[in-house]
Amino acid sequence: MFYNLYRALVYFNDLNGVIIVGVKIELNDQVMIAYLNGEIDHHTAADIRTDIDIRVEGSHPDILILDFTNVSFMDSSGIGLVMGRYKLMNDIDGTLKIVNPSPQIRKVMSLAGIDRLAIIEKNKPCKRSDCFDKK
Repeated sequence: MFYNLYRALVYFNDLNGVIIVGVKIELNDQVMIAYLNGEIDHHTAADIRTDIDIRVEGSHPDILILDFTNVSFMDSSGIGLVMGRYKLMNDIDGTLKIVNPSPQIRKVMSLAGIDRLAIIEKNKPCKRSDCFDKK
């Protein structure tokens, strides 16, 4: 089974013009990848969380990969987003992996203790052969 979901939310920023944020979700062979985009803050986290939760609850993947390659900023709402997805995956006996966070986002995750809950891999291209393996 394979499907894509992309939901983009457009927010206006006086300094930089338009910022597009959202999530693209792919599912293949019980591995779900959520490609996060833009800034994750209290304005955007709820919609991203809802999109991921609907797909996880509908398909019960073995692995959920959160790809942070295109995330430019994350505050405590992003930490909540990650921790909630960890709990959701734990409830269905699944695994959460985080790939490609920037050094700043990785530091925030480490300070919050996320590195003790989920696999965090930096500078790793997310290819089917290397992102779909469990711990």
